[in-house]
Amino acid sequence: MYLDEYKRWLAADLEDSDLHPELAGIEGNDDEIKDRFAVALKFGTAGLRGVLGAGTNRMNIYTVRKANMGFAKYVANLPEGKERGVAISYDNRHMSYRFAIESAKILAKFGIKSYIMESLRPTPELSFAVRYLKCAGGIMITASHNPKEYNGYKVYDDTGCQLIPEWGDIVVDYVNEIDDELEIEQISDEEAYPFITWVGEEVDEAYYKAVMGIEINPGLDKSDFKIVYSPQHGADNIPVRTCLKRLGYDIVPVLAQCAPDPDYTNTKSPNPEVDASYELAIKLAKEVDADVVAITDPDGDRLGVVAKHNGEYVLMSGNQSAAVYLEYILSQRKEKGTLPDNAVMYNTIVTSDLGELVARNYGVDVEKTLTGFKFIGDKIRKYEKTHEKQFIFGYEESYGCVVEDFVRDKDAVQAVLLAAECGNYYKKQGKDLIDVLNELYAKYGTFKESQIALAKAGAAGAARIKEMMDTLRKDKPTEIGGVKVVLSEDYATSERSDGTTIDLPKSNVLKYYLEDGSWIAARPSGTEPKCKFYFSIKGTDAKDAADKTEVFHKAMMELIGE
Repeated sequence: MYLDEYKRWLAADLEDSDLHPELAGIEGNDDEIKDRFAVALKFGTAGLRGVLGAGTNRMNIYTVRKANMGFAKYVANLPEGKERGVAISYDNRHMSYRFAIESAKILAKFGIKSYIMESLRPTPELSFAVRYLKCAGGIMITASHNPKEYNGYKVYDDTGCQLIPEWGDIVVDYVNEIDDELEIEQISDEEAYPFITWVGEEVDEAYYKAVMGIEINPGLDKSDFKIVYSPQHGADNIPVRTCLKRLGYDIVPVLAQCAPDPDYTNTKSPNPEVDASYELAIKLAKEVDADVVAITDPDGDRLGVVAKHNGEYVLMSGNQSAAVYLEYILSQRKEKGTLPDNAVMYNTIVTSDLGELVARNYGVDVEKTLTGFKFIGDKIRKYEKTHEKQFIFGYEESYGCVVEDFVRDKDAVQAVLLAAECGNYYKKQGKDLIDVLNELYAKYGTFKESQIALAKAGAAGAARIKEMMDTLRKDKPTEIGGVKVVLSEDYATSERSDGTTIDLPKSNVLKYYLEDGSWIAARPSGTEPKCKFYFSIKGTDAKDAADKTEVFHKAMMELIGE
């Protein structure tokens, strides 16, 4: 079957001439052909995402057109969907602009207006633009933090939230109606242009104004606080630097990483989850004696923070930084009398317990969601209508958060401003961000969060990931690393081992709660060919937590045969 698909593509008169040599170059390579054609790219946690290139399992103009046909049919069936239109943005990656134009032209075929950013803009600004322009939906072309070989396609509803499964499934059904992506007829530029409006400065300024408005203590003197910032060659360069500068911060950019670059030439990784991505920024921070280092990922939705502590620069995890942000937000709002009685904070089932403990200490309710920020956005939508609860903060462990809900996705621009304000405020108290974190550990217990991401590419990799999850389900562990499992959860069946039911949408996730207060979770990634294992380990102190983490890592890998 996959060989037939390959031959069909090879014989086709492809518009993108770069794909023909690529296809010819893999002739006779069965493994490569199978990887490219045995399956089609599918919508996952964050839409469509994959390696660029030729094939049904690759990102190219044909797979993008196919996805857009599904989304266009979805929008066309919404009330006034064609007239309200779709906002479109894109980041710095290879083919991003081309995919944005291809998307707009498919929408135009259906008579749907599109509002395209005149140049690259970050994901959170796209989410904002959907709301600001009162669009029926949005499209963001990005592969987020993935390596340079990738690109992706994310779709949004009229609230600026990524499509939840209920609506995403409608798009998928429309996509599946299309038998042949190569036969999709694209209209000309001339036919499409009447439906296209280019947007830029007006949306920028509205977004900047909203972001700068998140300050809790706007009157703080900022003259003695210095922040080093890198956009990692991505889309956040201008928004972050503009907002920080207007607010009076002393911001020192990593100039070598400011220019948009699809090859990420001057960084070892564009992913804030990878320690090596901070090297140039930390080097600069040491030279200028910065208080905080901040880096954002290519599409500007994730923020990594490094804090100066006792003369050293200490990398904070997404769980750690979010706990500190929460402590700052809630303590300050309580002091000012602006903390709502019905406040609610959102995080995910694989997020550390520390943030939840901080929130509940201030009387703030906590609701957990599945992984994927769309589920947090959906929670915000629900209470926006009922007014039962008031949103106060939302975050994931993967370096993403949102402070104010004028954006319904992770927003690293908001997060940078929050990190700067936190750092500046606590510096005036004679502390740094790590000092605050250690105070939280002293109060709530020491937590060490870590992750093992096993990369398993191609069809063989997908089979291996399935095997790992099947093994854990078949041979349910009663202890891990010598510590008793007191409760297990299977989100695919919505069942807990104590007989209770999980009140969340079904998802391929397993979670084990241990007798010592630690937990471990396993889930296949929705955006990459990886199986991820999350560890939230509770110890008596930092050394104890680190030692236990090493034991649990080894034990978990033994359970799955790695």
